[in-house]
Parts: sequence; C-alpha cells; structure tokens
Amino acid sequence: MIGRKLLDGAVDCLLRHDASQDKLDTIWVPGAFEMPLVAKKAAESGSYDAIICLGAVIRGDTPHFDYVASETAKGIAQANMQTGLPIIFGVLTTDTVEQAINRAGTTAGNRGFDAALAAIEMSNLMGNIGE
Repeated sequence: MIGRKLLDGAVDCLLRHDASQDKLDTIWVPGAFEMPLVAKKAAESGSYDAIICLGAVIRGDTPHFDYVASETAKGIAQANMQTGLPIIFGVLTTDTVEQAINRAGTTAGNRGFDAALAAIEMSNLMGNIGE
C-alpha cells in the first residue's frame, strides 16, 4: 500500500510536468535491498532520463532496519555515481508504519511526488551541464 501511494504521487508529478504515460515504466523489486542493482541495470540500459527508487523501510525490533536502510541508500548513491544518470532515493526510512503512511500522501505530503520532482530537476540539470 505505501509503495503504491508513493508510485501514485510520482506518476502524478511526472504527468503534471508533461511526461507521457506510455514512457513511464514501473519495475517492482522484492525488497529495498534489491533496488540498487535493478536501478543500476535500468540506468545502464540507456532507456531512461532518470530512475526513481520508491519504497519504505520501517524500523522493527531488530537491527535489520539499520542494515537495510543504510545499504540501500549507499547502493543507490553508488549506482548514481557509477552510471552518471540521476537515480533518486525516494525510499522512506521511518520508525513506524504510521509515519510511512503519512509521508506517502496523507498528512505529510507525498514523498513519491517529491522524488519525481527531484528526478525532473536533476535530469534537466544534467542535460544543461556542459552545453
């Protein structure tokens, strides 16, 4: 549910900024830890102007949250630098499900929308550098 709401926000932003629905691809991964590899592969395909990684990692009773959140962020940053394509980190890292729901479009805005806006800005910026 949270991932879907983030995706809805991202798509809404992209369509409002004149993206074509048929040019948008959604790739689902089993979990946050798998995002960096898939994002890197998508970036290397040459088919995209930007990649937006969306999801939620919610703290539990074990240190698993810390490892997954940290390694996902590092992996996405590394893929970003290795490919030179904007890969946006739109992964919520929250202490509670309620916080994640709020950030996915209820009381605290929609971070998916924000991530898509960052993707547009970075894609435009990267296109202007060196002109």
